[in-house]
Amino acid sequence: MQDRLHFVAFDVVTDSREPLADMLRAWTAAARELTAGRPTGSGDTGEAMGLPASSLTLTIGFGPTLFEAADGRDRFGLAAQRPLPLVEMPPFPGDALRSAISGGDLCIQACANDPQVAVHAVRNLVRLGAGVVKVRWAQLGFGRTSSTSAAQETPRNLLGFKDGTANLKAENGRALDRFLWVGEDDADWLVGGSYLVARRIRMLIEDWDGVPTAQQEAVIGRTKEAGAPLGQRREFDPTDFTKQTNGRPAIPHDSHVFLSHPTNAGTAMLRRGYSFVDGTDEDGRLDAGLFFIAYQRNPETGFVQVQRNLSGDALNRFIRHTSTAVFACPPGVVDESDWWGRGLFEPTR
Repeated sequence: MQDRLHFVAFDVVTDSREPLADMLRAWTAAARELTAGRPTGSGDTGEAMGLPASSLTLTIGFGPTLFEAADGRDRFGLAAQRPLPLVEMPPFPGDALRSAISGGDLCIQACANDPQVAVHAVRNLVRLGAGVVKVRWAQLGFGRTSSTSAAQETPRNLLGFKDGTANLKAENGRALDRFLWVGEDDADWLVGGSYLVARRIRMLIEDWDGVPTAQQEAVIGRTKEAGAPLGQRREFDPTDFTKQTNGRPAIPHDSHVFLSHPTNAGTAMLRRGYSFVDGTDEDGRLDAGLFFIAYQRNPETGFVQVQRNLSGDALNRFIRHTSTAVFACPPGVVDESDWWGRGLFEPTR
């Protein structure tokens, strides 16, 4: 997982299917060049000249509204291809969602170890999509808030705690097959892909900073310095929910760890979130937090199940969910003739 993010959601502005498919072909060709550290042809915007690829990856997703408009219209003849799990997120207690930064027909997630490389990639895809799509909303992120491989050290989020200790890891293929990759019980074009759920979670930083460390640890369920489950010493010590301290559970039952841990939530997701700081609000408070991104085999048994479990989370006092989106991400292209969404737009190939 790289250190920088530029995430962008698009609205499709054309009414025709062919220009949309042509744009996806052009985007795929550009993505091949960008991820290799090369310009996107004579029209390239140029700000990444001389920079390496910086581990750039580009991931595309298709939103529910691409298949069916709010009024029920089958916009591009794709309604029959819509995966059944691809539906808008249900409301959750405490949501403070803003429609202007939620949803979208398409999304691109650009991740790199150099922010200029990620921004350059998105800028050129926007350029190539002119007249077909327009940006609906975007989010820049820094400082990954998860480790996706056992080789990566667990990072800290803006609350100061290690984040994503129990995240799915690339080395655990059996768990990935169970919780991450779409299986053959779903839409044919999506098999081997995944569902992306994005949530912009503002952290009430000033409120959090006024809480003593011991109370913060009780809210999270881990020690702040080591990241150990409460009642243990090291980050990867067993999370023992039966352990008692002074006659009480060492890990409080309303803590974030207790309610979200795969043992109690009954599911798992691959988290690829990033921190953000978007200036200050009208009261001079930091507009900062976590841009949460998670991939899963089915949103209903992934994010939705966990979020419902978190309705009594002690952390809810310090966070606000301000945006939401869900997308179906097809499997990666397989050869030079393949392109993003080909299985969706040409299902009989």
